[in-house]
Amino acid sequence: MSEEIHIATHDSTAVSEACVTSDAGASAAPRRVLVVGAGGFVGGYLVEEALRRGYEVWAGVRSTTSRARLSDSRIRIIEFDFDDPSSLSGVMSEALPEGKWDYIIYNLGATKVTRYADFNRINHDYLRAFTGALHQSGKIPEKLVFISSLSVLGPRDERGGTPYDESEIPLPDTRYGASKLKAELWLATSGIPYVILRATGVYGPWDRDYFLMIESIRKGFDFGVGFRKQTLTFIYAADLARAALDAAERASEGEIYNISEPRSYSQKEFRKIVMSALGRHLVVPLRLPLWTVGVVCAVAEKIGSLRMKPSTLNRDKFRILRRRNWNCSTDKALRDFGFKAETPLKDGIERSIIWYREAGWLK
Repeated sequence: MSEEIHIATHDSTAVSEACVTSDAGASAAPRRVLVVGAGGFVGGYLVEEALRRGYEVWAGVRSTTSRARLSDSRIRIIEFDFDDPSSLSGVMSEALPEGKWDYIIYNLGATKVTRYADFNRINHDYLRAFTGALHQSGKIPEKLVFISSLSVLGPRDERGGTPYDESEIPLPDTRYGASKLKAELWLATSGIPYVILRATGVYGPWDRDYFLMIESIRKGFDFGVGFRKQTLTFIYAADLARAALDAAERASEGEIYNISEPRSYSQKEFRKIVMSALGRHLVVPLRLPLWTVGVVCAVAEKIGSLRMKPSTLNRDKFRILRRRNWNCSTDKALRDFGFKAETPLKDGIERSIIWYREAGWLK
């Protein structure tokens, strides 16, 4: 599982209007938000949600980032070179000569790499350089929302399936999770007002990881890992984007929140939901021993390394696949800023499959 909203306590239209209207009813300048990592799968949803709420939106990208989802004329593009930290402050000042962003949503990160050292470089070192540039340029925001992952916690209660909550002491068992935790710890000492969102498996249109599972089921096979029950959790990408903006607007500084649909699923339930959305009546479930999956992941990683292209399957991913308990509590997010995911897996998968077909990904 990778490192996915009904707002129970407010009306979303009212929130959008609050961005552009003062308490006295007079017109005010719209609030400003910078989305870092805006060109990725989740980043596109963050930009769309910020635009929907009436924000002035800056999209922070790297030179190699696809701009396919950043064509709206309202979006201001900022190109960051994170491998040249000394340039970041100047880029910020040039992009916004006066004032600062009210909120920054920091979504930049790597979930798969060709060299494990790149996890630390991209997930931690880039964030460290970015926060330093905020200090140097005098553009510390009202709040920075950092998109992290449940992977920072490591395995817990693998047999009982007790939901994780935010009081757990992180003990990541993957290099990806460790790099995300290192970033979280840096942020806590950076002098930047922050909120951390630990997202579970994110899916939706434009996602390629869960698409591979859906495509396999379309072809008639569902590959499971291990023979013990596994509890899976999900968050629809548009719901995660709403959670991020809601957290920027209302969550308390310095807090950490789990972000997920507030229930878990078995592999069988996931398969049946996908089968129904595809209109497929027969799929063969194949349970693979952990050792077999471990070998496949190691070989795939080696091939990816030789090709200098990150592989979806790798030894770090294997540690994620073998984990049995991804159940987590979202009570704190509901209590503190009204977050409750509005998209159940059934609806999200149906929407995703419709998009995959229209985009030509599914035949």
